[in-house]
Amino acid sequence: MAVTSCLAQVEGWPVPNAAAAVVGPSGIVASIGDLDRTYRLASVTKPLAALGVLVAVEEQAVSLEDAADPEVIPGASLRHLLAHASGYAPERPLRSFAPGVRRVYSNVGIERAGWLVSRATGMTFPAYLEEAVFTPLGLGSTSLPGSPAKDGVSSVRDIGRVVQELLAGTGLLSEPTLAELRTVQYPGLRGVLPGFGPQDPNDWGLGFEIRGQKSPHWTGSANSSSTYGHFGQSGTFFWIDPAVNLGLVALTDRDFGPWAAEAWPRLSDVVLA
Repeated sequence: MAVTSCLAQVEGWPVPNAAAAVVGPSGIVASIGDLDRTYRLASVTKPLAALGVLVAVEEQAVSLEDAADPEVIPGASLRHLLAHASGYAPERPLRSFAPGVRRVYSNVGIERAGWLVSRATGMTFPAYLEEAVFTPLGLGSTSLPGSPAKDGVSSVRDIGRVVQELLAGTGLLSEPTLAELRTVQYPGLRGVLPGFGPQDPNDWGLGFEIRGQKSPHWTGSANSSSTYGHFGQSGTFFWIDPAVNLGLVALTDRDFGPWAAEAWPRLSDVVLA
């Protein structure tokens, strides 16, 4: 089945609006819907923010080993924050575990990572992200009007460009850093994957979720264990599967729910087939 034909099932999703694209190292290879329509990203904002933090690491403004918040989570680092392994609680800057012992999906952890970059650079994090990531990649429809954990806005065309950069590496980040972001940090940690329940282990890279052996999951059964990406509660996702050197982006304006848990893996499997 042609890739473009595979994407036609998006037209049957129970959503007001949707767009999707299959992406290779040279860019978008098939698409459906308005690629320039903007959508709320929700947690798909997190990997974009992580790219900005990693640019700051490469610029030596911050280090992955910098202390995260010594008063609240002593021993935790910026690396822990990006990997959801700092011990921060999900929504408040409180200690829930010691660093590196449990994967606790934390919005405040990503917000703290952005704050560390802002403190080091003297720029607001949205301004830094614009300068460090959005402008170099030509993301004309992407903005961060609020939290680096959940408030991004973007289009399929722009997220497709991000996926292309992660597949082909045209210079935003060095190859060692690209390899690190898709490598499991603190292997073996268990935790809860929002929307899909407890996972053991609950693998995560630097700002990017790694599929590993998770089940159930929002990617397809045909996705390799090395697949990485993110999904958002606003009805958005993207993944990159290094085993086939392809990525898939889908953005909608209906919140995540049972419809998505069923439709997204099915689309992924059909694309990979």
